[in-house]
This record gives sequence, structure tokens and C-alpha cells, in this order.
Amino acid sequence: MFLSKIIFSVTALVLIGALVGGITIGTVVQNTSTQEYCVSCHEMKALEVELKQTAHYKNASGVRATCADCHVPEDWTSKLWAKTKAVKDLYYHVLGKIDTAEEFEQHRLEMAQTVWKQMEKTDSETCRNCHSFSAMKLEKQTKAAQLEHKDAILAGQTCIKCHKGIAHKDASKPASKDSLKLEF
Repeated sequence: MFLSKIIFSVTALVLIGALVGGITIGTVVQNTSTQEYCVSCHEMKALEVELKQTAHYKNASGVRATCADCHVPEDWTSKLWAKTKAVKDLYYHVLGKIDTAEEFEQHRLEMAQTVWKQMEKTDSETCRNCHSFSAMKLEKQTKAAQLEHKDAILAGQTCIKCHKGIAHKDASKPASKDSLKLEF
């Protein structure tokens, strides 16, 4: 009788702990996926400025992509993995690795390559949450886009192969003096 009370109590505590832990993790993941959180670090404000100049932010349809739309997968397991890997960004923020626009530009390509590699690895999963070849109206695209998308479909290419620099300045191109004028 005493042993069954202990087992019941331990089981209840474990279940309550799992419930509280799950709610806490869910809340943290949700809150760290907001645009406000993403740009709360000064080095990210510069990227938001770039985003606001692209079709992912200002367009005829009025639909705006946020940081999380492109950088946080929808699938819960992938989302948790992305959040876990993002802890390194907080580490570098605390270290002050990118405190100036010049330092940002110095590391831009390295940071972009990390994102591109992840997008290639996931077949541009976050892009495909909004864009899919099957939903595209190729006949409404420019002739060049039609040809490129037809080839991409046949080759099974991922979005990021051709669309680097679509929401931020293309980091594979040299920095201009204007890009160093970003406010930090």
C-alpha cells in the first residue's frame, strides 16, 4: 500500500513536471519566434531594414514574411532543433562578435552560408511553406522565370540554389559602401 502511494506520487510529479515543462518550452519557442524578439538585438535591426526593402515585405498582395517565416520551420521537431542551434547566436551576441556594421559585413557571408547550407539540407522547407512549384502559375511569370522554374522542377532543385539574397542583400556579392551605413 505504501509503495503504491509512492509510485502514484512520483508518477503524478513526473506528469506535472512534463506538463509544466512542455508549456514552458512551448511558450519560449513561441515568444522567441516573434519579429519583435528577432530584431531586439541591434545586429538584427540591420537585417530587418534590408527585409523591408524586398518583395517579401512590401508587395501588391500585402503579405509580409517575418524572420520566423524564413528561419523557423513549422514542423515542431525541426523547430526545436532550429531553436537549439540558435543558442549559438545568443552566445555570439553576448561576446559582442558583431557590434559594428563593419564587423557585421565581415561575418555576413559566413552567416549567410550557414543559413544557405541549412536551407539546402531541408530542401528550402521554410520557403516551401509559402511557395510551391505545384501552386506556381508559370504563365504569369517572366519568360526567364518560367524557364528557370521549369528547369528547377525537372532537376529537383531547392529554392535557395537560385534565390540567395531574396530577403537580404546577397552576401556572396561584395559589400557596397551603402551596406556599411546600416544603423547599429
